[in-house]
Amino acid sequence: MNKLELLEKEYEGFLSLGLKLDMSRGKPCKEQLDLSMKMMDVLNSSMDLRCEDGIDCRNYGVLGGIGECKRLLGKIIEVPPENIIIYGNSSLLIMYSCISRAMTHGVLGEKPWAKQKKIKWLCPVPGYDRHFAITEYFGIEMINVPMNGEGPDMDMVEELVKDKTVKGIWCVPKYSNPDGTTYSENTVKRFARLSPAAKDFRIYWDNAYSVHHLYPNRQDFLLEILDECKKAGNPDIVYKFTSTSKISFPGSGIAALAASENNVKEIKNQLSVQTIGFDKVNQLRHVRFFKNLDGIKEQMRKHADILRPKFELVEKILAENLTGVAEWTKPNGGYFILLKTKGCAKEVVARCLKAGVKLTEAGATHPYHVDPDNSFIRIAPSFPSLGELKTATEVLCNAVKIETLLKEKKQ
Repeated sequence: MNKLELLEKEYEGFLSLGLKLDMSRGKPCKEQLDLSMKMMDVLNSSMDLRCEDGIDCRNYGVLGGIGECKRLLGKIIEVPPENIIIYGNSSLLIMYSCISRAMTHGVLGEKPWAKQKKIKWLCPVPGYDRHFAITEYFGIEMINVPMNGEGPDMDMVEELVKDKTVKGIWCVPKYSNPDGTTYSENTVKRFARLSPAAKDFRIYWDNAYSVHHLYPNRQDFLLEILDECKKAGNPDIVYKFTSTSKISFPGSGIAALAASENNVKEIKNQLSVQTIGFDKVNQLRHVRFFKNLDGIKEQMRKHADILRPKFELVEKILAENLTGVAEWTKPNGGYFILLKTKGCAKEVVARCLKAGVKLTEAGATHPYHVDPDNSFIRIAPSFPSLGELKTATEVLCNAVKIETLLKEKKQ
């Protein structure tokens, strides 16, 4: 039997197993969720549910969030509490809301985007599919900006923002989704010094993985963007987002937006029409459970102890099977490994699905689900058990080898 026939026979063996494995999304596993179960015990019916300002968290009010929660989230993302608004559980919802408000009411007095002829958005690729889904939903034209080892191609960004129809850029600046890149200091400073033609241009700085390190002694450093923008005389250009979704519970965490004084004032004025306040009881629960930044760091150390063996297992199997066949990232944190095939991503994902292994859809790393080279596959090691992960990665490697050989035969 030749090499391809041997691989096909191995694949038939995987088909016979009746697998049902999921590596499609970066979801915490049960063991990670269990780390926060004692949070359910920090509040009960006999407790005083007033925050430090004496406000009863069961009642209406406190639009921007309780002070102690703003301080806690501020410590996580290195921003003063006065620059923070606490929302519900989803940072993605905040991003959607910011774009929606810009469409209907504009940004800091500028003309609403919906009344402008053309709106464009910069999308670093490979990037986060849920970001792209928001801008696509609003009919905003998306422009690919390639990522490099320091972040997005800033020469290209600086040139593209000269177009006044370009209104924003998506950024996951630390342990980026999906390639794990952390933006360099130079990249952050160039973002802070941007001079876009559009006064209503905003950097959407989704700092989702700010404390999500995998290793105690290999932790990427990210320069704080709001401070750099202020130093550059450009304080209003950025919205910074964070949440506890992958710190406590994804379904019931807390999320926040950080921005300049001008942006915070405008957003709070608009929010006051939408709500009287978000879930303060949950804010209080998080503060009493974690207490301070040290509590957050200890929680993240436990998360890393669960995640690190999974990432190392995937990297080991990839190295044993795909060296010279494909390329992949080795991140120091975050939730993903990015696999780069030789132009057969769609075929690999389809073959894996047929064998019972669900991966993120090929093309999801790019706007409109179009990866022009058909090369990238996002691997999410967090949710499966180690045993399931081993099998799923072996199926993936088998599929990559088969589809690579088939592609070479056609050439």
